[in-house]
Amino acid sequence: MTDLGKLAYFLGIEFVQSSEGILMHQKRYTLEVLGRFNLIQCNSTNTPVEANLKLRSCEQEPKVDITMFRQMVGCLRFLCHSRPEISYGVDLVSRYMNSLRYSHLIAAKRILRYLKGTLDHGVMFPRNMRNQQNECTLHLEAYTDSGWVGDPVDRHSTMGYVFFLGQTPIS
Repeated sequence: MTDLGKLAYFLGIEFVQSSEGILMHQKRYTLEVLGRFNLIQCNSTNTPVEANLKLRSCEQEPKVDITMFRQMVGCLRFLCHSRPEISYGVDLVSRYMNSLRYSHLIAAKRILRYLKGTLDHGVMFPRNMRNQQNECTLHLEAYTDSGWVGDPVDRHSTMGYVFFLGQTPIS
């Protein structure tokens, strides 16, 4: 075995260690993805998904390059490791891999525009899990929500969840 020092970069994920804890982010990879899809100079957005967005398989819309869209969604899926807030939007655009239209590409590009404005965001793993009374505050919390039959065309439902260990999202 070889000691390579403190973990800093592994499989496209960066780790920044500080006195507060370890920040896991993918800034370098996000910039590579933005460059790959010619969005380095794009304007950023405040949210990854437009409010009340309902995507459909609309036959009247023009088709787009399916290979490029699949590559974009694959990159977004990998970014979900350190950016859990984009998971809903990525799942939404992933549903249309076979019947891809222009509105689906616009929704995927919006997620990338959101990432452009939030490059320094990531998941923080705090170093100290103790409260004022020096008690361990490590606890597991889970939240879930679902939208039953949210898609009027194929009648699919959407379900989401998040698990926190302390204050850190882990799933």
